[in-house]
Amino acid sequence: MIEITQEFTFDAAHRLDAGAPENRRIHGHSFYAEVTLRGGADAETGMLLEFGAIKEALGEIAGELDHRLLNDISDLGPPTLENITRWIFRKARTRFPEVVRVRVRRPSYGESCCYEE
Repeated sequence: MIEITQEFTFDAAHRLDAGAPENRRIHGHSFYAEVTLRGGADAETGMLLEFGAIKEALGEIAGELDHRLLNDISDLGPPTLENITRWIFRKARTRFPEVVRVRVRRPSYGESCCYEE
């Protein structure tokens, strides 16, 4: 079994209706998402999948998030780190059934969330 990970970044704004008062104001973050795929290597190439194809698909996902107000993304739900992570997982899994884990980090806050199946 082989496991590979591709990372992408995006900057986005959101507001949360729960939690600390400062979270209720629109504010932004830089996010770092890691998408991990697992499976058997191709006998001929030795690769699970070609990184260029993965990077292209994840670039499309990043484009849906980058420089957006996350509250406006209808199928995201409240734009918590947990919901963002699950949303990316669902989107990536539709492109690559080999996706097993997504981790989203906000390093400036020392926070991350991981979702896996």
